[in-house]
Amino acid sequence: FPSRGILIGLAVGMAGAVLIAVPALDEGRSSVEGVLMILAAVVSYGIALNFARPLQQKYGGIPVIWRALGVAILITAPLGAGDVMAAHWSPVPILALLALGAGGTAIAFIVMTAAAGRFGATRASSATFLIPPVALLLGVLVRSERVELLSIVGGAICLAGAWLMSRAQHERVTAEVRK
Repeated sequence: FPSRGILIGLAVGMAGAVLIAVPALDEGRSSVEGVLMILAAVVSYGIALNFARPLQQKYGGIPVIWRALGVAILITAPLGAGDVMAAHWSPVPILALLALGAGGTAIAFIVMTAAAGRFGATRASSATFLIPPVALLLGVLVRSERVELLSIVGGAICLAGAWLMSRAQHERVTAEVRK
């Protein structure tokens, strides 16, 4: 079971993710749903990595990820099938979507699963709290987006949560080695 330090780090990181989103909550009808989905995704990553570590150690990272992505497609594809059929597709957005899926998501999943197998699920999942601050930074640098101060504070809190989780896991491993 996770230590108190790990749970505190998790709570801090999730609070940071919520703070990042607070300034944009009134910008659309689905913003609150989006924030809840992000929190559900973070929790799901943590649960999945606890399953992934023993599987990755037994079968390797890539086979585990392929199977997990296959299950994810079966579960989520029906949710977007209507929109996909109604969309007007052109080559550039399709290529961008493929690059994002293969280049970003697939590589990130493989690295995350390999990290879970090598460093443990807690330490690997703490890296998910690096995603929101990086997304903020990329939004500013690539898209010239304006970011509210509260979102910047939330990004810093996400980093603090990742650090707390990693530190707690390191202390736990050190204590186990000393025994």
